[in-house]
Amino acid sequence: MFGNGFTVLSDSVLTGAALTTPENFWLKALVLGFYSACVLVLWVYGVHRYFILWWYGRNKNNPPVPLKRYEEDELPPVTVQLAVFNEMYVVERLLDAVAALDYPREKLQIQVLDDSTDETVGICRARVDHWAAQGLNIQHIHRTHRKGFKAGALAEGLETATGDFIVMFDADFVPPADFIRRQIHHFSDPKVGFVQARWGHLNQSHSTLTELQALFLNGHFVLEHTGRQRSGRFFSFSGTAGTWRKACIADAGGWQHDTLVEDLDLSYRAQLKGWRGVYLVDQEVPAELPVDMAGFKSQQHRWAKGFIQAMKKLWGKVWASDLPLKVKLECSVHLTNNMSYLFMVALAVLMFPALVYRVRLLDGIWAILFDISIFLGATCSVLSFYAYAQRQIDGKWWKKIHYLPLLMGIAMGIALNQARAVMEALLGHESPFVRTPKYHVDGARKRDDSWRKKKYATAKNTLPYVELAFGLYFLAATIYSLVQGLWMAAPFMALFCWGFVYVGWLSLPRRRATMTVEAGEPGVAVS
Repeated sequence: MFGNGFTVLSDSVLTGAALTTPENFWLKALVLGFYSACVLVLWVYGVHRYFILWWYGRNKNNPPVPLKRYEEDELPPVTVQLAVFNEMYVVERLLDAVAALDYPREKLQIQVLDDSTDETVGICRARVDHWAAQGLNIQHIHRTHRKGFKAGALAEGLETATGDFIVMFDADFVPPADFIRRQIHHFSDPKVGFVQARWGHLNQSHSTLTELQALFLNGHFVLEHTGRQRSGRFFSFSGTAGTWRKACIADAGGWQHDTLVEDLDLSYRAQLKGWRGVYLVDQEVPAELPVDMAGFKSQQHRWAKGFIQAMKKLWGKVWASDLPLKVKLECSVHLTNNMSYLFMVALAVLMFPALVYRVRLLDGIWAILFDISIFLGATCSVLSFYAYAQRQIDGKWWKKIHYLPLLMGIAMGIALNQARAVMEALLGHESPFVRTPKYHVDGARKRDDSWRKKKYATAKNTLPYVELAFGLYFLAATIYSLVQGLWMAAPFMALFCWGFVYVGWLSLPRRRATMTVEAGEPGVAVS
């Protein structure tokens, strides 16, 4: 009785007329057509993950090896650049870790490139004075403007850098003492322009959010970077935990700030010039993951928008080059990957009506094949990809498997945030570089919420309410799936419902002791 009533209600709301009329047939076919087109695009990007797994599997036992190892007296001069902007809670941890780097002091220069406007300036200056008094060659360079943002600070630092090689760390990273020594020998090959290490996670166990971020980043840094680099395709420098040959930076055109991903931009321009990048998956450098949803969404927004800006800037140059076709194709998928969020949002809007119409237009074996193709292409690839990545670096990887379905949910949950970033980039909407707030939450502070009382609070915006509305929409779709006996669809509807509600609820503004707002991305405030 309830099932029949719900079906009639759904049909009346979604079609507004009898199901048998030609007009409604074509309306349903149109909805299913657009829905299938969105699924097909996402299916292509999902299948691409299988190629990455293949490249990784073929090359995982072929790590990059330096042409030679420098003798102690042959070690080249190195400059460490620390780009900092309002990082009062983590900058001292960074400076102390960098001061402990195991490298000849007479060949090591440290530049603290500080654009801060808050207490970070005083903290940096005091700690720099402390280490300088102990004989370390370290300078505090404070700009009173943010011209070029991070890229501008790095470029200005290069003007006084004495090293032939430039090591870079963001403020939330804690490099191990042997970091430089493990990277520098790869530059014995004169064609190596940059070396990148894998990001680790100081606070992965802090919350569900940090666990999900860690899984996401592990897939990127274990499988994508390794598979691309070792198979001879382009891979991107990740902005931190790596080293550049200064001559390569100059040859590639230097740091440019016309995108929000100056690291990806420079690494692509360098590889187009013939330089090679080296990725060291076995060298882990731990960093702090964002502990609040607004910080996570700000970071993801910046990356998505920057990737599309880079796509507009670099795609033509890639295809105009004499690179092998396999490299051009992979660059295209890599640069356009964030376009998929537009299709995810369209899919989210169409999913409920498509669910209803599919019941009427697809029967029996065709409906089953339709579901299986979606599962294998767009779903199974995601689950296997991140499970395999976790297995490569964690002996007890199975203990994280229960987070994988939630990873799919949160990917849908942030789709609105990411689609907005993509549209801003496509339309040429300019915005400043907004760094992700960090609060010195590490492994020793498991599930500690004291960070909520610190600065760098969230600012009000309307997107969380839209995300919560989508959550209610998928709740209705979940109920419909259960009533109709669509057992394969119901778990996904419920998962997407959870994703939107989880992202939206955690994005709602919370009261903090201090709120400081910077012009830029809506939803994030930094001092």
